[in-house]
Amino acid sequence: MQSRRKFIYLTAFSAFGYSALVGFKPSLFFMNDNNLKKRASKIHSQILTLDSHCDTPLNILYKNIDLSQKHNPYLTNTKVDYPRMKEGGLDASFFAVFIGQGKRNAVANQKAKKEALKIFKAIHESINNNPGQVEAALNYSDAKRIEKKGKRAIYIGMENGYPIGQDMKNIEAFYNLGARYITLCHSSNNDICDSSTDDLGAEHNGVSAFGEKVIHEMNRLGIMVDVSHVSDKSFYDAIELSKTPVIASHSSARAVCNHPRNLDDEMLKTLAKNGGVVQLCIYNRYIKEQNESPERAAAVKALKERYNDFVDLSTEEKEHLSKEWSKLQEDFPEIQATVSDAVDHIDHIVNLIGIDHIGIGTDFDGGGGIKGFFDISEAGNLTYELVKRGYSKNDIEKIWGGNFLRVFKEVQKYAGR
Repeated sequence: MQSRRKFIYLTAFSAFGYSALVGFKPSLFFMNDNNLKKRASKIHSQILTLDSHCDTPLNILYKNIDLSQKHNPYLTNTKVDYPRMKEGGLDASFFAVFIGQGKRNAVANQKAKKEALKIFKAIHESINNNPGQVEAALNYSDAKRIEKKGKRAIYIGMENGYPIGQDMKNIEAFYNLGARYITLCHSSNNDICDSSTDDLGAEHNGVSAFGEKVIHEMNRLGIMVDVSHVSDKSFYDAIELSKTPVIASHSSARAVCNHPRNLDDEMLKTLAKNGGVVQLCIYNRYIKEQNESPERAAAVKALKERYNDFVDLSTEEKEHLSKEWSKLQEDFPEIQATVSDAVDHIDHIVNLIGIDHIGIGTDFDGGGGIKGFFDISEAGNLTYELVKRGYSKNDIEKIWGGNFLRVFKEVQKYAGR
């Protein structure tokens, strides 16, 4: 009997990986695929599910996409709308107010703020125009309250602190418009901190003196500090400076996919000690390493040259860029990651720092989308893969929003100090 039991566990290790052995149930191992799918579907429908990052507002502004209607992702290159959120069993989502990094002077800062305000307005108009499908969410508890009504909760996060400019009052203004996290920077350095992907390298050696003030003001207001996109030094600085746990709204594990946008093991361990959470980014190049062809690299370079390195573009230019980028993706497709590849990241993070510090931030409509989880209607496939690997309902509930909402609650409880 002992040898039989040992065989079951060794077989499970081979099939599911180490994470499945934590609380492994032999009965689950002997389920057929249909039963596993039924179990996954039941769990997915019972838990609260939250996506911490999507760039869907860009589609409202630059593609005139009506989110109340269901769209074909292969025809429209859109990954999120309200019917597909419902179809995919997604209860809550953070819509990003994304502003690409531009020049840093008074005129450019004012322009960035104006663009951010346009995106805030577009989000609120979409919510207000669809009261039967969605509702604006501001507090950690709103997700559950709105889910009970059978509607989708729409939160707002800001991707890139650039629109803050040099005016600290802008932070509270954005908070009053609904911003509940701010990604400190994007793909280039800004006045707040250094980016992980700026071609010029470090400028501030981490978080700047101005950035320190920004983080303290975010703590005071109850805005989550988001360390996705920041340099490694900026990451450690932000954790040291913040009085509350931080989030990485859309990042993955560098040990599984070696990209500077991902967090390495020491960063993950530090994040866990901080009480924070990393939200897995469902983006091919952050899930699976890309051996980019010379042809694709040349096409990207040409596009950047044609569109001023994607900086300071007009609305019309952004619309044209969106179309040309979609065409480039068709002509020179990325190496496709799979749902299994994505859950490899979850396995690694759970094995390294435990189940309490991992979540999901798809980056849909900002580049996210992999085979099997191409748009939000396929969110259940991620749950199915987790069930296959032996994760419990409680584990999956933490991954799909519980861990993130715990951090959100702590940040909001600290506000006002």
